[in-house]
Amino acid sequence: MRYETFDSEVHDVLKVAKLVYDVDFRTFDMLFKNPDDAVKAIANDLRRNDIEYCFKLIFDDNNEMVGILKMYSADTHHKFHFKSIKLIIVDILDHFVLCDIKKGDLYLSEIAIDENFRGQGIGRKVILDAIEYARSKNFKRLILDADLRNEYGTNPLGVCFQLLHELFYNCFCL
Repeated sequence: MRYETFDSEVHDVLKVAKLVYDVDFRTFDMLFKNPDDAVKAIANDLRRNDIEYCFKLIFDDNNEMVGILKMYSADTHHKFHFKSIKLIIVDILDHFVLCDIKKGDLYLSEIAIDENFRGQGIGRKVILDAIEYARSKNFKRLILDADLRNEYGTNPLGVCFQLLHELFYNCFCL
């Protein structure tokens, strides 16, 4: 498995937009008439804005894009930019429900695995890779943003706590 920085000129923007939609579909569904409208708005935003500072695509050994990973540190925290009013509302809602990112934190804000590749341990591998990356860069904490209502396979918190328990005595400190 490998990670590649998202580039709207190179990568399948609609596929990436669908994965972004999958992460926060409940919020997008409140704001858009249907999922296709939401995915189109996300795709337009991806084409217009430089988000490479935090956005990685996940590829398998067959060079197939299998997912996305968005992560931030205090230095690269989410940057607001001009976009449709509905996507600005999503950013505002996220701002109020997401944790405070401090210096020394690595924040995994979105992990989405393509529905055709779920259940194969890819999400688990992404979290393990993020833990290793955080250690190599001397981050103090790794924060995972997970929806408790996740309907895709295993509950992400269960997977995360199992991984963290296996790797750390104190689950939230690197």
